[in-house]
Amino acid sequence: MKLYAAPLDFRDIASEFGVPTDFAPELHEEARRLGDACADSRRDARDIAFVTIDPPGSMDLDQAVCIARTESGYTVFYAIADVAAFVEGTDNRIKEESLKRGQTIYLPDEPARLHPEELSEGEASLLPDVDRPAVLWTFHLDEKAEVKGAHVERALVRSRARFDYDEVQEAVDRGEVHASISMLAEVGRLRQESSERRNAINLRLPSVRVMETEEGRFELVIEPRHPVMDYNSEISLLTGMVAGQMMVDAGKGFLRTLGPAGEGAEAEFRTEVRNLGFTIGDDEEIGTFLARIDADTPRGMAAMREAQKLLRGAGYIDLDEKAPEVHAGIGGYYSHVTAPLRRLIDRYATEVCLAICAGTEVPEWVTDGAAEVVKTMQRTSQLANTVDRACLNLTEATVLKPWVGQNFRAVVLKTESERDQSRIFVSDPPVLAPCLGQPEEGEETNVSLIRASVEEREVAFAWPAD
Repeated sequence: MKLYAAPLDFRDIASEFGVPTDFAPELHEEARRLGDACADSRRDARDIAFVTIDPPGSMDLDQAVCIARTESGYTVFYAIADVAAFVEGTDNRIKEESLKRGQTIYLPDEPARLHPEELSEGEASLLPDVDRPAVLWTFHLDEKAEVKGAHVERALVRSRARFDYDEVQEAVDRGEVHASISMLAEVGRLRQESSERRNAINLRLPSVRVMETEEGRFELVIEPRHPVMDYNSEISLLTGMVAGQMMVDAGKGFLRTLGPAGEGAEAEFRTEVRNLGFTIGDDEEIGTFLARIDADTPRGMAAMREAQKLLRGAGYIDLDEKAPEVHAGIGGYYSHVTAPLRRLIDRYATEVCLAICAGTEVPEWVTDGAAEVVKTMQRTSQLANTVDRACLNLTEATVLKPWVGQNFRAVVLKTESERDQSRIFVSDPPVLAPCLGQPEEGEETNVSLIRASVEEREVAFAWPAD
C-alpha cells in the first residue's frame, strides 16, 4: 500500500534499512552527459499521438499509450522509456549504481530513486512535447481484446500530453476523453474479462492519506481508487504477459513468477472476508470475488490487504537457468518490461524481447549480467516490502498514539486460542492489528487500544474493552 504522509518523516526508516536516498554529485554529472546510443536505428514514430497517465506530480514517466479502434478490434501502441540506450554498452557509474539499487524504493514522502533525476525525470522520461527514445510495443487485439499479434522495436516518440488519474477519470465521467485514450476504458474492461485474466488475483489497493486535523492530530483517510487506474494497469499487464509468453516460446529471458496459494491460505482468506461481512462461495474464484467488491470502503480495503497474503513468494527466474513458471496472480507467464526507470530487470527483459522480434542474438551485457540482476531483484524486492511495512506501521502508530486507552469498534478476522490473541480490523481509522483476547470470529465488538509505540512502530488492542 502506498501512503501519502507529508507530516511524517521517513528518513530514519531509509537509514535503518540502508536505502540510499540521494546520489553522489559525480553521478548527477555523469547522468547529464549520457545520450541515446541507439539514435541511428530507431523507427520514427512521432506521428503516433501518445499520452501519459501517472500519479499527480510524477516526472519519471515510463509509459505512454495510444489506442485506436480497427475494423477487427483494436491496435494498442505502448511506448516504454528506453533506459538501456543511455546506460548500457559502455562502462559507467550510473549502470553500476543501478545494479546495486535494483529498483526505486517508494518511501511515502519521497522515492529513493533507481537513477539520478537527470535521467529518470529528464532525458529518459517520456515527458510531453519533446522527442524521446523509446521501446515501442504494438499489439493487435480482436473485438474481445484478445491478442492476435504483437511486435516490439526501438522508436523515436513524442508524447502529446501528460495526465494524472484524476484528470482522466473526470474526463471519462464527462465523456470528453483525449482521443488517444478514448478506447482505454473499453479495452481495459475487456482485458479484465479476457480468458487470460478472468481468474487472476488483481489487487486494487486504495491509497491512504494521512491528514492533520485542526486540533493538530493525524487521521488516516482512504483515497478512492479510480477505475481508470485499473484500466491503465491492464495495458501494462498485457505487455508483461505478451513479453513473458514471447520469452517462454523462445526459451530465453526473465520471468516474474508466483506460485499458487496453498489450500490453507485460501481457506483462511475466505474465512476472513466472510468475517468482514462479504459473501464468497466455496467454489468462487478469489480473483472473481476481488473484482466485484468495492475496494474504496474500509472493509473492501481490508479484504484487498488480506489478499496480499495469497501473493507471497514472488520471484524472478532466468530461463537459461530454470524451467518456465507462471505468475499465479496474473494468470499466465509474465515478465517485467514496462518500468525501466524504476526497475532494473525491465531493461534486461526488454532487450531480450527486442532481440527475439528482430531475430538477433541477445546482447552479451544481458546474458553476462543475468545472474547478478536476478539476485539484485530478489534482494531489493524483499527490501521494498520490508520498508513498505515499516512505513505503514510507523504511520498507524503515529495516528493512533493520542488515542491509547480509547475504545474502537472492530471486526474479528481470526482468533488464535492457543496464543490468547486475535487479528482484528478497525474501520475508523482503517487498521489491521493484533488484539489480546479471544472474541468470537466474525463478531463486531469494542476493543481498547493499549499500545501505540512510534519508536517500535507497533500498535495493539485488547478485548474485552474497558
